[in-house]
Amino acid sequence: MNQQRPRWPVWALACASLALTGARAMADGEPTTAEAAVTGAATPVVDPEAKALLMDMAAFLAKTPAFTVTVRGSYDAVQSAGQKIEFNELRRVAVSRPDKLRVAAQHSDGSAHELVFDGKEIAIASTPENVYATAAKPGSIDEAVVYFRKDLRMRLPLAALLVSTLPAEFERRVTGVEYVEETAILGAPAHHLYVQTDSVDFQVWIADGAQPLPQRVVLTYKLEEGQPQFRASFEEWNLSPAPDAARFTFTPPAGAHKIAFLAELPRAPLPAPTVDESKGATP
Repeated sequence: MNQQRPRWPVWALACASLALTGARAMADGEPTTAEAAVTGAATPVVDPEAKALLMDMAAFLAKTPAFTVTVRGSYDAVQSAGQKIEFNELRRVAVSRPDKLRVAAQHSDGSAHELVFDGKEIAIASTPENVYATAAKPGSIDEAVVYFRKDLRMRLPLAALLVSTLPAEFERRVTGVEYVEETAILGAPAHHLYVQTDSVDFQVWIADGAQPLPQRVVLTYKLEEGQPQFRASFEEWNLSPAPDAARFTFTPPAGAHKIAFLAELPRAPLPAPTVDESKGATP
């Protein structure tokens, strides 16, 4: 099979979820209590307590001055014949507010990508192509993420988790929030929520207690063909990482070639219209 990777953008936690029709409910013939809670959830419902949990997580992440986390993710690539092929990736994320960010990713095909922002410049490197690109962008992480995604038109999974505007993004985009269940299945007590937005829904498991960190998310791109999903588990949260200036210093890989971001390349001019002197310009 000539596998096709997805072209759809993996946006962020603020736009995500799984439309719940549990396999267990299908097998047993009856939904469990938690499964029944979200049955027929096409019409958005806002549970105030569930939304409070979601907003607590958003506020906690937005106010955390520095953290590192490992993210194990997988995503669907919908093939031309309709099959869904899963690809996997491992991301190591480091944030130091207001203006330091590093994301190092390894993919299941052996390729690797790295993004570094030092408050002045965005740099990315990619293997096995062994190329890198840089773009001047003084400012904060928030400004760099917006510029990276919108102006440079680059993919940055779970970008909303990195910015201090996460609570505002939730307020603006979330149309429904429901409480699914309390569970310790992921290794620690957590609140399992089902969240809706206009284009993408998500499930999120939020740790119970004084540090409401996400343990896992499942995003469903419900407007995309085949409704592909992105899934991620968060491991090794460290909210007090040791200061490390080298972590946010970009060094091009040995022998790498510098290239421009695609969005920075000049567009080829349109060919001039041909002129037939007897008829004038051709449309």
